[in-house]
Amino acid sequence: MMKVARAPLLLMLAAAALLAGCERPRPDTVQNGWHGTGMVQVSNPRINEAKADANQAPEPLAAAAQEGPKAGAIYQNVKVLGDVSVGEFTRTMLSLTAWVAPEQGCAYCHNTQNLAEDSKYTKVVARRMLQMTRAINADWKTHVAATGVTCYTCHRGQNIPANVWFAPPPRPDRGGVSGDNALQNKPAHIVGLSSLPYDPFSPYLLGDEDIRAAGLMATTGKLQSTQHTEKTYGLMIHMSNSLGVNCTFCHNTRNFATWDGSSPQRVTAWYGIRMVRALNNEYLVPLTSTFPPERLGSTGDVAKVYCNTCHNGINKPLYGAPMAKDYPALAAPADPAATPVASADAPATQQP
Repeated sequence: MMKVARAPLLLMLAAAALLAGCERPRPDTVQNGWHGTGMVQVSNPRINEAKADANQAPEPLAAAAQEGPKAGAIYQNVKVLGDVSVGEFTRTMLSLTAWVAPEQGCAYCHNTQNLAEDSKYTKVVARRMLQMTRAINADWKTHVAATGVTCYTCHRGQNIPANVWFAPPPRPDRGGVSGDNALQNKPAHIVGLSSLPYDPFSPYLLGDEDIRAAGLMATTGKLQSTQHTEKTYGLMIHMSNSLGVNCTFCHNTRNFATWDGSSPQRVTAWYGIRMVRALNNEYLVPLTSTFPPERLGSTGDVAKVYCNTCHNGINKPLYGAPMAKDYPALAAPADPAATPVASADAPATQQP
């Protein structure tokens, strides 16, 4: 009888030992707000380790002399970096090559027989991206602060950043009971494999629809439709995944809509949404006709940026590595005549 009674116990102990060997690391938790509000960030050490390996900033090239003749006075057709020294200009070009086209080298953007000409579309695009980078560092400190960005922040050694978005093709109205699926009910990684609309970007990161899930009051104020709420949740899932955080990183979950009790990160995110919207409308969309058809999306639109383009799964791109300070050519104030200045007080959503 004793042997029969001990057998199930031994099996349970063996199963527990087996499961213990396969168990994921215990999650880490960090309090992110006032005690008692439940504003806790949960993270997994194993996942954090993998992210760390993929988000290391490269070592900067040796500093160049800032004195001496300016690049615009020595080289032909320098329209953006003509205000920096020849040494800093060369250093910046070498860095750009490593950040964006390490395999193709200078020939990715330039005709190596005549570096000054604009025969390649990639050079025209790169020039505009330099203007965009300068504008971010000069005009959007409300989001990037003193850390700033470089081309590497998004490109990570690739011609095209790994994380960009295109407008999805429209779904035909099939009629009958099923009707139009309203670009949802199709599990997509972009919205956490949920049935939420899988294009929450066009309304908010290209257009300027209100990002809100519910009215602040039941009978007055601006009420939102279910469809509007679903798109908002889709964008929030994207932001959560892009930064590797849960909702309480920005919101106090007793009331998502109110700012009272929210963390400072919510203000930074508010500016970030407007920055991304401005970049898409003022820099990327106007380049649509510059790109060849094979570089456009299925609807003929250009690749656009969203939160994950820079963040790559962590709350501060490259863990906050302040690369911009090492590259004064990219941190210099943008030329107001050549680069749009984004307003921090109002959405920058004017279509080109």
